[in-house]
Amino acid sequence: MIHVIIGWGVNMKRKIYFAGSIRGGRADAKTYHEMIELIKETDTVLTEHVGDMDYSSISEEEKDRQIYETDTAWLRECDLVIAECTNPSLGVGYELAYAEKYSKPVYVFWNSGKVQLSAMIAGDPYYHLMPYTNKEELFACIRRILA
Repeated sequence: MIHVIIGWGVNMKRKIYFAGSIRGGRADAKTYHEMIELIKETDTVLTEHVGDMDYSSISEEEKDRQIYETDTAWLRECDLVIAECTNPSLGVGYELAYAEKYSKPVYVFWNSGKVQLSAMIAGDPYYHLMPYTNKEELFACIRRILA
């Protein structure tokens, strides 16, 4: 019997689920956009719309259900989760817990010079906590994760 181990080859891109606040506030949308562009240099971002600075979500029951179904399917499909949590968001918190349930690696970023991370996230040993104080630090951390 021959066992083949498949790693991340040159042409195999990981599927990254990027989480950031949408309804909780779009103050960090520019940062999300820049993070997503960096991730796209090496991998596929399933949730590019989070970095669209003109994107907003209007609550409608059918649309909400569709968002839930799509996002949870992407979370089950992804190889890892990168979350920017400087702006608190109920949805992002839910996504982090959902990713943990499915044993997805989760990297949680937040600007520690601006806010304190929620104790429910900071206290969970499952998450890889990645505080930063400037974009250079942020991008260097992302590059290390994706290398």
